[in-house]
Amino acid sequence: MKMEQTGGNKNNNKIIDLSSAGAAKKKTGTVPVGPLRDPAGTGSAPIRLSEKQILLKRLQEAKVLYSLLSICTKCPYVSCDEESFDDGVEVFFDEERAKEAAKRLIDEKIPVGVVRIDEGQKLSFFSALFTMGVNALFVYDAEDGREIVQLEEFVKRRLPEDTPQSQWVENPALLLTALYYAQETRRGPVPDEDGHIREMQEEMLADFRRGKYIFAVEKESKNTPLLKIGEELFHPVFTDVLEFKKFNRDGNFLPAVVEAERLPKQLADNAHGVVINPVSLNLVLNLKRPAQPVQKAAAPSPQEQQTAQIMREIQAQAAKAAQSAQAAQPAPAAQENNGSADA
Repeated sequence: MKMEQTGGNKNNNKIIDLSSAGAAKKKTGTVPVGPLRDPAGTGSAPIRLSEKQILLKRLQEAKVLYSLLSICTKCPYVSCDEESFDDGVEVFFDEERAKEAAKRLIDEKIPVGVVRIDEGQKLSFFSALFTMGVNALFVYDAEDGREIVQLEEFVKRRLPEDTPQSQWVENPALLLTALYYAQETRRGPVPDEDGHIREMQEEMLADFRRGKYIFAVEKESKNTPLLKIGEELFHPVFTDVLEFKKFNRDGNFLPAVVEAERLPKQLADNAHGVVINPVSLNLVLNLKRPAQPVQKAAAPSPQEQQTAQIMREIQAQAAKAAQSAQAAQPAPAAQENNGSADA
């Protein structure tokens, strides 16, 4: 699929060793972690951490983590837990374990790759999951099975204080459904015998109508850009400021917030719709610009009516004067007849 931009119309800590911790857990149910003092600082008794707390500590202190990236969406691969119904992404401490998981999915005709998350990238990677509607991490250890960690247990999120709530743009419900939809439909022809593809389409449209989005506006010309996909033109729109920043790497555009119900009115005459998050999801949505109502001639004002009446009276007086002047002219003289005849 060809995408081309054209013109348009006028945002080293030590890791806990679980080998000895496991033995302690069997006896006590909790794991002693080092000679730490209690929170009040009044004694030297070691603090005992639960298994979940140990896992969170490992995630926080890990120098590198691994996850799976969907080739269909260029976003983290999302899945739903069959028992808890959590929407989550896969997280691994070990690269080989991540590659094994990727291979299993590829064998199921689900195209994914392994993405490395270095220590300096962890905050941005996991914070971005909030905008995707993801609520959990499916954490795999090299030896143990999978553990579900709630995203908010690992990442404490704060909205920018200088951004008014009315201007904060996110569409996690729409984006999550769109990711599931793209992961399912872009890996090849999928029969929709149970109607779940159709249900996702309807859910996406319902979520889309409830949202507001970011339009890109060129700084100098104040135009909105158009992207050429195939032979048709579409306006890029963004579900959140992170997606807008991916598109606006060179800083040539300003964000403009537009509600979904107003989007069709913002389209250029030659645009066929919008493309949502073109750098990643790249989901095309056809929209029709509403037909422009026929402009009715405005009724003349009383002053205009009075002026027109005066003009009509002047014209009538001029016509009457012309008729009177014509009637006052003398008749032409008769030609004298002297009895001769023309030959």
